[in-house]
Amino acid sequence: MERLKTYALMTGMTLLFIWFGNMMAGDTGMIMAFLAAAGMNFYAYYYSDKQVLKHYNAIPVDPQNASGLYDIVYRLTERSNLPMPALYIIPDQQPNAFATGRDYEHAAVAVTEGLLDLLSKEEIEAVIAHELSHIKHYDMLIGTVAATIAGAIAMLANFGMFMGGGRGNGERGSNNIIVMMILMFVMPMVATFIQMTISRNREFMADEGSAKMTEHPEWLQSALIKLDNYAHDTVIHRAEPESAHMFIINPFTGKDLSFQQLFRTHPSTEARVERLEELKRL
Repeated sequence: MERLKTYALMTGMTLLFIWFGNMMAGDTGMIMAFLAAAGMNFYAYYYSDKQVLKHYNAIPVDPQNASGLYDIVYRLTERSNLPMPALYIIPDQQPNAFATGRDYEHAAVAVTEGLLDLLSKEEIEAVIAHELSHIKHYDMLIGTVAATIAGAIAMLANFGMFMGGGRGNGERGSNNIIVMMILMFVMPMVATFIQMTISRNREFMADEGSAKMTEHPEWLQSALIKLDNYAHDTVIHRAEPESAHMFIINPFTGKDLSFQQLFRTHPSTEARVERLEELKRL
């Protein structure tokens, strides 16, 4: 069921892109948008995980050189009936973590050195459980595709502005141009809003999954507070907005400006801690 939901969201974002291409340049624009969306989805599905791991200089580890981390992940995957993901450590002092991969068999979990240094064993287990919950619900795939399509729509809008407002001639030409100019401003915001909404909702879901997997919501509460406090003073080396939604804590937390809160990829830590507190009472 979760895979079907993921594919439905991918299809919806792709159709949005194709519709916008049709509005920009008619049948030709629709065909070009379809081909571009197909190519981007193909790349996102098969190669986005390798790209993001390489970008952050993630180093693969195994039981021989990271036995404590491996044992935690192995125990949680056994409990949640998931295959063992590939494990990576990112040489960065900001404590953070993310999951990536297109399916259970090609999943990976990456944690920073800072996270392993800062958190207790129980808190690390809660963070890993959060990332495994993302894997279980295919969140990595939909997050990557949503970000890719959102970026593509913004790029298409910029192209439309360069071309002078898209199609439109004859008596209704001026009206078409006005509509297109509005769409070129609105559509990137709509696509970004969809991406942000998906990311926020799935962070809550992954938090709940972690609480159920460990049976200790307080472990994740403590971890989130520590990670958030530390993130206000640091930014992950080579962090980029396109992959910010993948991390358990936004790597740009320390650089957030007031207007950026409208487009933040994560719910506030306070809201997440409060949701976890509610789970304790169930």
